[in-house]
Amino acid sequence: MRILVIGRGGREHAIAWKMAQSALKPELFIAPGNVGMKAVTAQTGAPVTLVNLDENATEALRDFALQNHIDLTVVGPEAALANDIATVFAKAGLRIFAPTAAAARIETSKEFAKDLMHKYQIPTAAYRTFEDYAAAKQYLDQQGAPIVIKYDGLAAGKGVVVAMTAEEADNALKDMLLDNHFGKGKVVMEEFLQGPEFSLLTLVNGEQVVPLVIAQDHKRAYDGDKGPNTGGMGAYSPVPVIPKEQIEWAVENIMKPTAKALIAEGCPFCGVLYGGLMLTKDGPKVIEFNARFGDPETEVVLPKLKSDLTQMMLDILDNKDVKPEFHDDAFLGVVMAAKGYPGSYTKNIPLRNPDELRQQVFCMGVKEENGQLLSNGGRVLIVLGQGKTLKEAQQNAYQGVKEMEHPELFHRSDIGWQAI
Repeated sequence: MRILVIGRGGREHAIAWKMAQSALKPELFIAPGNVGMKAVTAQTGAPVTLVNLDENATEALRDFALQNHIDLTVVGPEAALANDIATVFAKAGLRIFAPTAAAARIETSKEFAKDLMHKYQIPTAAYRTFEDYAAAKQYLDQQGAPIVIKYDGLAAGKGVVVAMTAEEADNALKDMLLDNHFGKGKVVMEEFLQGPEFSLLTLVNGEQVVPLVIAQDHKRAYDGDKGPNTGGMGAYSPVPVIPKEQIEWAVENIMKPTAKALIAEGCPFCGVLYGGLMLTKDGPKVIEFNARFGDPETEVVLPKLKSDLTQMMLDILDNKDVKPEFHDDAFLGVVMAAKGYPGSYTKNIPLRNPDELRQQVFCMGVKEENGQLLSNGGRVLIVLGQGKTLKEAQQNAYQGVKEMEHPELFHRSDIGWQAI
Protein backbone atom coordinates (compact mmCIF):
# COMPACT_ATOMS: atom_id res chain seq x y z
CA MET A 1 0.00 0.00 0.00
CA ARG A 2 1.62 3.23 -1.15
CA ILE A 3 0.06 6.40 0.27
CA LEU A 4 0.66 10.05 -0.63
CA VAL A 5 -0.23 12.67 1.99
CA ILE A 6 -0.27 16.24 0.70
CA GLY A 7 0.60 19.06 3.11
CA ARG A 8 3.26 20.18 5.57
CA GLY A 9 1.69 20.86 8.99
CA GLY A 10 0.60 19.22 12.22
CA ARG A 11 -2.61 17.98 10.63
CA GLU A 12 -0.68 16.10 7.93
CA HIS A 13 1.75 14.77 10.56
CA ALA A 14 -1.24 13.33 12.48
CA ILE A 15 -2.81 11.90 9.29
CA ALA A 16 0.47 10.21 8.29
CA TRP A 17 1.02 8.90 11.85
CA LYS A 18 -2.47 7.38 11.95
CA MET A 19 -2.42 5.95 8.42
CA ALA A 20 1.03 4.44 9.07
CA GLN A 21 -0.49 2.25 11.82
CA SER A 22 -2.68 0.43 9.27
CA ALA A 23 -2.69 -3.38 9.04
CA LEU A 24 -2.09 -2.82 5.30
CA LYS A 25 1.56 -2.00 6.17
CA PRO A 26 1.68 1.17 4.08
CA GLU A 27 4.66 3.05 2.72
CA LEU A 28 4.12 6.81 3.07
CA PHE A 29 5.15 9.71 0.88
CA ILE A 30 4.48 13.23 2.22
CA ALA A 31 4.62 16.27 -0.07
CA PRO A 32 6.27 18.44 1.04
CA GLY A 33 5.93 17.40 4.69
CA ASN A 34 8.31 18.62 7.36
CA VAL A 35 11.35 17.04 8.98
CA GLY A 36 9.43 16.25 12.19
CA MET A 37 7.31 13.74 10.29
CA LYS A 38 10.28 11.40 9.88
CA ALA A 39 9.57 10.32 13.47
CA VAL A 40 6.56 8.36 12.14
CA THR A 41 8.92 5.60 10.94
CA ALA A 42 10.45 5.08 14.38
CA GLN A 43 6.99 5.12 16.00
CA THR A 44 5.14 2.83 13.59
CA GLY A 45 7.73 1.01 11.48
CA ALA A 46 6.21 2.40 8.27
CA PRO A 47 8.73 3.86 5.79
CA VAL A 48 8.25 7.62 5.30
CA THR A 49 9.68 9.65 2.39
CA LEU A 50 9.44 13.45 2.24
CA VAL A 51 8.83 14.60 -1.33
CA ASN A 52 10.09 18.05 -2.32
CA LEU A 53 6.91 19.14 -4.10
CA ASP A 54 4.74 22.08 -3.06
CA GLU A 55 1.13 21.25 -2.18
CA ASN A 56 0.00 23.61 -4.97
CA ALA A 57 2.07 21.88 -7.68
CA THR A 58 -0.98 19.89 -8.80
CA GLU A 59 0.34 18.46 -12.09
CA ALA A 60 3.75 17.61 -10.60
CA LEU A 61 2.01 15.81 -7.72
CA ARG A 62 -0.13 13.87 -10.19
CA ASP A 63 2.95 12.87 -12.18
CA PHE A 64 4.72 11.79 -8.98
CA ALA A 65 1.72 9.68 -7.96
CA LEU A 66 1.62 7.98 -11.37
CA GLN A 67 5.37 7.33 -11.52
CA ASN A 68 5.47 5.96 -7.96
CA HIS A 69 2.32 3.80 -8.24
CA ILE A 70 0.52 5.59 -5.39
CA ASP A 71 -2.57 3.62 -4.31
CA LEU A 72 -4.26 6.37 -2.28
CA THR A 73 -3.76 10.13 -1.90
CA VAL A 74 -5.06 12.17 1.05
CA VAL A 75 -5.11 15.98 0.90
CA GLY A 76 -4.62 18.20 3.97
CA PRO A 77 -4.66 21.88 2.92
CA GLU A 78 -7.65 23.73 1.47
CA ALA A 79 -5.58 25.54 -1.19
CA ALA A 80 -4.81 22.22 -2.93
CA LEU A 81 -8.55 21.43 -3.00
CA ALA A 82 -9.29 24.85 -4.51
CA ASN A 83 -6.78 23.97 -7.27
CA ASP A 84 -9.06 20.98 -8.09
CA ILE A 85 -6.42 18.38 -7.34
CA ALA A 86 -9.19 15.78 -6.85
CA THR A 87 -10.39 16.11 -10.45
CA VAL A 88 -6.84 16.15 -11.86
CA PHE A 89 -5.97 12.93 -9.97
CA ALA A 90 -9.27 11.20 -10.80
CA LYS A 91 -8.82 11.94 -14.53
CA ALA A 92 -5.42 10.22 -14.31
CA GLY A 93 -7.04 7.13 -12.77
CA LEU A 94 -5.63 7.83 -9.28
CA ARG A 95 -7.59 7.19 -6.09
CA ILE A 96 -7.84 10.32 -3.98
CA PHE A 97 -9.78 10.98 -0.78
CA ALA A 98 -10.61 14.65 -1.39
CA PRO A 99 -13.47 16.75 -2.80
CA THR A 100 -13.48 18.43 -6.19
CA ALA A 101 -13.01 22.21 -6.29
CA ALA A 102 -16.77 22.51 -6.98
CA ALA A 103 -17.65 20.56 -3.81
CA ALA A 104 -14.89 22.30 -1.80
CA ARG A 105 -16.69 25.63 -2.37
CA ILE A 106 -18.50 24.71 0.86
CA GLU A 107 -15.25 25.99 2.43
CA THR A 108 -13.61 28.17 -0.21
CA SER A 109 -16.68 30.39 -0.70
CA LYS A 110 -18.53 31.54 2.41
CA GLU A 111 -21.27 32.89 0.12
CA PHE A 112 -21.75 29.50 -1.60
CA ALA A 113 -21.93 27.75 1.78
CA LYS A 114 -24.46 30.20 3.23
CA ASP A 115 -26.64 30.16 0.10
CA LEU A 116 -26.60 26.33 0.11
CA MET A 117 -27.65 26.21 3.77
CA HIS A 118 -30.40 28.77 3.17
CA LYS A 119 -31.75 26.87 0.13
CA TYR A 120 -31.77 23.46 1.87
CA GLN A 121 -32.86 24.75 5.31
CA ILE A 122 -29.68 23.69 7.11
CA PRO A 123 -29.58 25.60 10.44
CA THR A 124 -27.15 28.53 10.42
CA ALA A 125 -26.96 32.22 11.37
CA ALA A 126 -28.89 34.86 9.39
CA TYR A 127 -26.59 36.63 6.89
CA ARG A 128 -26.10 39.10 4.03
CA THR A 129 -23.29 39.24 1.44
CA PHE A 130 -21.61 42.48 0.31
CA GLU A 131 -18.80 43.52 -2.03
CA ASP A 132 -19.34 47.26 -1.67
CA TYR A 133 -18.03 48.89 1.52
CA ALA A 134 -20.71 51.62 1.66
CA ALA A 135 -23.57 49.10 1.43
CA ALA A 136 -21.90 46.86 4.05
CA LYS A 137 -21.41 49.85 6.38
CA GLN A 138 -25.06 50.81 6.00
CA TYR A 139 -26.11 47.25 6.96
CA LEU A 140 -23.73 47.39 9.95
CA ASP A 141 -25.33 50.67 11.08
CA GLN A 142 -28.76 49.00 10.92
CA GLN A 143 -27.73 45.76 12.67
CA GLY A 144 -25.21 47.03 15.22
CA ALA A 145 -22.77 44.83 17.14
CA PRO A 146 -21.90 42.15 18.07
CA ILE A 147 -21.74 40.87 14.48
CA VAL A 148 -19.57 38.39 12.58
CA ILE A 149 -17.62 39.49 9.48
CA LYS A 150 -16.25 36.76 7.17
CA TYR A 151 -14.08 37.15 4.08
CA ASP A 152 -15.60 35.16 1.19
CA GLY A 153 -12.55 33.11 0.21
CA LEU A 154 -9.44 31.45 1.53
CA ALA A 155 -7.71 33.32 4.34
CA ALA A 156 -5.66 30.63 6.15
CA GLY A 157 -8.14 30.49 9.03
CA LYS A 158 -7.77 34.23 9.72
CA GLY A 159 -10.61 35.67 7.61
CA VAL A 160 -13.26 35.75 10.36
CA VAL A 161 -13.75 38.64 12.78
CA VAL A 162 -16.19 38.29 15.68
CA ALA A 163 -16.73 42.02 16.23
CA MET A 164 -18.04 42.92 19.68
CA THR A 165 -18.23 46.65 18.82
CA ALA A 166 -19.40 48.57 15.73
CA GLU A 167 -15.92 50.13 15.48
CA GLU A 168 -14.27 46.69 15.38
CA ALA A 169 -16.75 45.57 12.69
CA ASP A 170 -16.12 48.70 10.62
CA ASN A 171 -12.36 48.14 10.81
CA ALA A 172 -12.84 44.57 9.56
CA LEU A 173 -14.97 45.79 6.64
CA LYS A 174 -12.35 48.39 5.69
CA ASP A 175 -9.62 45.75 5.99
CA MET A 176 -11.43 43.28 3.71
CA LEU A 177 -13.29 45.55 1.24
CA LEU A 178 -11.18 48.72 0.98
CA ASP A 179 -7.64 47.52 1.79
CA ASN A 180 -8.25 44.08 0.17
CA HIS A 181 -6.19 42.43 2.93
CA PHE A 182 -7.00 38.92 1.64
CA GLY A 183 -7.41 39.98 -1.99
CA LYS A 184 -10.35 41.55 -3.82
CA GLY A 185 -13.53 39.85 -2.73
CA LYS A 186 -16.82 39.88 -0.87
CA VAL A 187 -17.72 39.67 2.78
CA VAL A 188 -20.49 37.74 4.50
CA MET A 189 -22.01 39.54 7.49
CA GLU A 190 -23.65 37.19 9.96
CA GLU A 191 -25.79 37.37 13.05
CA PHE A 192 -23.77 36.76 16.25
CA LEU A 193 -24.67 33.39 17.82
CA GLN A 194 -23.89 32.31 21.37
CA GLY A 195 -23.12 28.92 22.86
CA PRO A 196 -20.31 26.35 23.06
CA GLU A 197 -18.65 25.52 19.73
CA PHE A 198 -17.67 22.05 18.58
CA SER A 199 -16.06 20.50 15.52
CA LEU A 200 -17.73 17.51 13.89
CA LEU A 201 -15.53 15.77 11.32
CA THR A 202 -17.22 13.30 8.98
CA LEU A 203 -15.81 11.03 6.28
CA VAL A 204 -18.07 11.37 3.25
CA ASN A 205 -18.64 9.81 -0.14
CA GLY A 206 -21.86 10.99 -1.82
CA GLU A 207 -24.67 10.20 0.62
CA GLN A 208 -22.47 8.11 2.91
CA VAL A 209 -21.58 10.16 6.01
CA VAL A 210 -19.39 8.55 8.69
CA PRO A 211 -19.02 10.76 11.80
CA LEU A 212 -15.86 10.80 13.93
CA VAL A 213 -15.84 11.95 17.57
CA ILE A 214 -16.27 15.68 18.14
CA ALA A 215 -13.53 18.03 19.34
CA GLN A 216 -13.36 21.62 20.54
CA ASP A 217 -10.82 24.05 19.10
CA HIS A 218 -9.48 27.23 20.76
CA LYS A 219 -9.21 29.92 18.07
CA ARG A 220 -8.14 32.97 20.09
CA ALA A 221 -4.44 33.56 20.68
CA TYR A 222 -4.48 34.13 24.45
CA ASP A 223 -5.93 32.72 27.67
CA GLY A 224 -9.58 33.40 28.41
CA ASP A 225 -10.36 33.39 24.66
CA LYS A 226 -8.77 36.82 24.27
CA GLY A 227 -6.70 38.26 21.45
CA PRO A 228 -6.81 37.79 17.66
CA ASN A 229 -8.19 34.77 15.82
CA THR A 230 -5.56 32.17 14.88
CA GLY A 231 -5.49 28.88 12.99
CA GLY A 232 -6.12 27.24 16.40
CA MET A 233 -4.13 27.19 19.66
CA GLY A 234 -5.24 23.80 20.96
CA ALA A 235 -8.04 21.26 20.98
CA TYR A 236 -9.47 18.40 22.99
CA SER A 237 -11.79 15.40 22.66
CA PRO A 238 -14.28 14.34 23.97
CA VAL A 239 -16.34 17.51 24.61
CA PRO A 240 -18.57 16.78 27.62
CA VAL A 241 -20.42 20.13 27.39
CA ILE A 242 -22.12 18.88 24.18
CA PRO A 243 -24.75 16.18 24.92
CA LYS A 244 -24.63 12.98 22.85
CA GLU A 245 -28.17 13.50 21.52
CA GLN A 246 -27.21 16.95 20.17
CA ILE A 247 -24.26 15.41 18.28
CA GLU A 248 -26.56 12.75 16.81
CA TRP A 249 -29.08 15.47 15.89
CA ALA A 250 -26.33 17.43 14.12
CA VAL A 251 -25.29 14.35 12.10
CA GLU A 252 -28.89 13.70 10.97
CA ASN A 253 -30.03 17.31 10.46
CA ILE A 254 -26.83 19.09 9.37
CA MET A 255 -24.11 16.80 8.02
CA LYS A 256 -26.27 14.28 6.10
CA PRO A 257 -28.56 16.93 4.54
CA THR A 258 -25.46 18.93 3.50
CA ALA A 259 -24.01 15.88 1.72
CA LYS A 260 -27.37 15.38 -0.04
CA ALA A 261 -27.57 19.10 -0.92
CA LEU A 262 -24.16 18.96 -2.62
CA ILE A 263 -25.35 15.99 -4.72
CA ALA A 264 -28.50 17.97 -5.66
CA GLU A 265 -26.28 20.91 -6.69
CA GLY A 266 -24.32 18.64 -9.04
CA CYS A 267 -21.14 18.54 -6.96
CA PRO A 268 -21.20 15.39 -4.78
CA PHE A 269 -18.69 15.47 -1.93
CA CYS A 270 -15.93 12.92 -1.29
CA GLY A 271 -13.44 13.39 1.54
CA VAL A 272 -13.63 15.04 4.95
CA LEU A 273 -16.63 17.30 5.52
CA TYR A 274 -16.00 19.28 8.69
CA GLY A 275 -18.82 21.04 10.48
CA GLY A 276 -17.80 23.94 12.72
CA LEU A 277 -20.95 23.99 14.84
CA MET A 278 -22.37 25.90 17.80
CA LEU A 279 -24.89 24.61 20.31
CA THR A 280 -27.24 27.61 20.54
CA LYS A 281 -30.41 27.93 22.63
CA ASP A 282 -32.25 26.76 19.47
CA GLY A 283 -30.01 23.70 18.97
CA PRO A 284 -26.87 23.14 16.84
CA LYS A 285 -26.21 25.64 14.04
CA VAL A 286 -23.44 25.83 11.44
CA ILE A 287 -20.74 28.45 11.99
CA GLU A 288 -18.70 27.23 9.01
CA PHE A 289 -17.88 24.19 6.91
CA ASN A 290 -14.42 23.00 5.94
CA ALA A 291 -13.74 20.57 3.12
CA ARG A 292 -10.83 18.79 4.83
CA PHE A 293 -9.47 17.68 8.19
CA GLY A 294 -9.50 20.57 10.69
CA ASP A 295 -6.29 21.73 12.32
CA PRO A 296 -5.69 21.31 15.31
CA GLU A 297 -8.79 19.10 15.83
CA THR A 298 -7.29 16.31 13.69
CA GLU A 299 -4.38 16.04 16.14
CA VAL A 300 -6.79 14.98 18.93
CA VAL A 301 -9.52 13.20 16.94
CA LEU A 302 -7.28 10.75 15.05
CA PRO A 303 -5.46 9.53 18.21
CA LYS A 304 -8.93 8.80 19.66
CA LEU A 305 -9.81 6.67 16.61
CA LYS A 306 -9.26 2.97 17.31
CA SER A 307 -10.17 1.82 13.78
CA ASP A 308 -7.77 1.57 10.83
CA LEU A 309 -8.01 4.99 9.10
CA THR A 310 -6.39 3.78 5.87
CA GLN A 311 -8.83 0.87 5.56
CA MET A 312 -11.76 3.15 6.45
CA MET A 313 -10.92 5.58 3.64
CA LEU A 314 -10.58 2.76 1.11
CA ASP A 315 -13.89 1.24 2.24
CA ILE A 316 -15.68 4.60 2.00
CA LEU A 317 -14.30 5.08 -1.53
CA ASP A 318 -15.72 1.59 -2.32
CA ASN A 319 -19.10 2.52 -0.76
CA LYS A 320 -18.72 -0.18 1.89
CA ASP A 321 -20.38 0.15 5.29
CA VAL A 322 -18.01 1.69 7.86
CA LYS A 323 -18.53 1.79 11.63
CA PRO A 324 -15.53 3.37 13.36
CA GLU A 325 -14.51 2.51 16.93
CA PHE A 326 -12.88 4.95 19.36
CA HIS A 327 -10.68 4.76 22.45
CA ASP A 328 -12.24 5.68 25.81
CA ASP A 329 -9.25 7.87 26.73
CA ALA A 330 -9.34 11.66 26.46
CA PHE A 331 -6.86 13.60 24.31
CA LEU A 332 -5.83 17.24 24.63
CA GLY A 333 -3.36 19.11 22.44
CA VAL A 334 -1.57 22.39 23.20
CA VAL A 335 -0.10 24.44 20.35
CA MET A 336 3.27 26.11 20.92
CA ALA A 337 3.58 29.15 18.65
CA ALA A 338 6.29 31.67 17.83
CA LYS A 339 5.96 34.98 19.69
CA GLY A 340 4.06 37.50 17.57
CA TYR A 341 1.81 34.91 15.88
CA PRO A 342 -0.72 35.40 14.21
CA GLY A 343 1.01 38.66 13.21
CA SER A 344 4.71 38.85 12.27
CA TYR A 345 6.62 36.33 14.36
CA THR A 346 10.09 35.13 15.29
CA LYS A 347 11.66 32.42 13.09
CA ASN A 348 14.54 29.94 13.47
CA ILE A 349 13.87 29.30 17.18
CA PRO A 350 16.04 26.35 18.31
CA LEU A 351 13.85 23.48 19.54
CA ARG A 352 14.41 20.47 21.73
CA ASN A 353 14.05 17.13 19.90
CA PRO A 354 10.38 16.17 20.53
CA ASP A 355 11.30 12.45 20.28
CA GLU A 356 12.80 12.77 23.78
CA LEU A 357 9.34 13.46 25.27
CA ARG A 358 6.99 10.70 26.39
CA GLN A 359 4.13 12.77 24.94
CA GLN A 360 3.24 12.55 21.25
CA VAL A 361 4.24 15.73 19.40
CA PHE A 362 2.96 16.68 15.94
CA CYS A 363 5.21 19.17 14.15
CA MET A 364 3.46 22.11 12.50
CA GLY A 365 6.20 24.50 11.36
CA VAL A 366 9.72 23.10 11.75
CA LYS A 367 12.89 22.61 9.72
CA GLU A 368 16.36 21.22 10.37
CA GLU A 369 19.75 22.90 9.89
CA ASN A 370 23.03 21.19 10.79
CA GLY A 371 21.21 18.61 12.89
CA GLN A 372 19.34 21.28 14.91
CA LEU A 373 15.53 21.43 14.82
CA LEU A 374 14.34 25.03 14.24
CA SER A 375 10.95 26.73 14.05
CA ASN A 376 9.75 27.53 10.54
CA GLY A 377 6.23 28.88 11.03
CA GLY A 378 3.83 30.74 13.31
CA ARG A 379 2.43 27.60 14.90
CA VAL A 380 5.46 25.42 15.59
CA LEU A 381 4.19 22.20 17.17
CA ILE A 382 1.35 20.67 19.16
CA VAL A 383 1.96 18.59 22.28
CA LEU A 384 -0.60 15.84 22.88
CA GLY A 385 -1.68 14.66 26.31
CA GLN A 386 -3.60 11.42 26.86
CA GLY A 387 -5.47 10.38 29.98
CA LYS A 388 -8.43 8.54 31.48
CA THR A 389 -10.02 11.97 32.02
CA LEU A 390 -9.64 15.33 30.30
CA LYS A 391 -7.99 16.69 33.44
CA GLU A 392 -5.33 13.96 33.27
CA ALA A 393 -4.87 14.52 29.51
CA GLN A 394 -4.47 18.25 30.18
CA GLN A 395 -1.84 17.64 32.90
CA ASN A 396 0.12 15.30 30.62
CA ALA A 397 0.00 17.76 27.71
CA TYR A 398 1.27 20.66 29.82
CA GLN A 399 4.06 18.49 31.24
CA GLY A 400 5.30 18.05 27.67
CA VAL A 401 4.87 21.76 26.95
CA LYS A 402 7.02 22.55 29.98
CA GLU A 403 9.79 20.35 28.61
CA MET A 404 9.61 22.02 25.16
CA GLU A 405 9.43 25.62 26.46
CA HIS A 406 11.60 28.36 24.95
CA PRO A 407 11.49 32.13 25.66
CA GLU A 408 10.57 32.83 22.02
CA LEU A 409 7.58 30.44 22.08
CA PHE A 410 4.19 31.03 23.70
CA HIS A 411 1.12 28.89 24.38
CA ARG A 412 -2.27 29.14 26.02
CA SER A 413 -2.37 27.72 29.54
CA ASP A 414 -6.14 27.08 29.57
CA ILE A 415 -6.78 24.57 26.76
CA GLY A 416 -9.86 22.57 27.72
CA TRP A 417 -11.19 25.19 30.14
CA GLN A 418 -14.83 24.77 29.09
CA ALA A 419 -14.72 21.09 30.07
CA ILE A 420 -12.28 21.22 33.01
